[in-house]
Amino acid sequence: MSEQTTTPPTVRRVDERHRYEILLDGARAGLTAYRDRGEQRVFFHTEIDDAYAGQGLAGVLVQEALTDVRAAGRRIVPVCPYVAKFLTRHEEFGDITDRVTPEILQWLDGELGR
Repeated sequence: MSEQTTTPPTVRRVDERHRYEILLDGARAGLTAYRDRGEQRVFFHTEIDDAYAGQGLAGVLVQEALTDVRAAGRRIVPVCPYVAKFLTRHEEFGDITDRVTPEILQWLDGELGR
């Protein structure tokens, strides 16, 4: 029986790529992508690589990202279904969460060129 010696995952914000990445032993295991709209950080996509699925990394990633949003004095807009679901279980972010509106979705489509 081999024992895995993995270090705890780390989360970093990569501003030039508009995302937070979660790293496991130095390798990127997933990301949550955002765009900034004034004081709002609009999260629109979260993914964990298949090789790292089922380890709870998405929850760690989103928790750290939202904690960073709070520390930066910004607000959360959960367009991403995973982030929206996470927020239903973590009411401590309710005071800095804005609802998704058609205007925000239209703005996001323009930002992403879709």
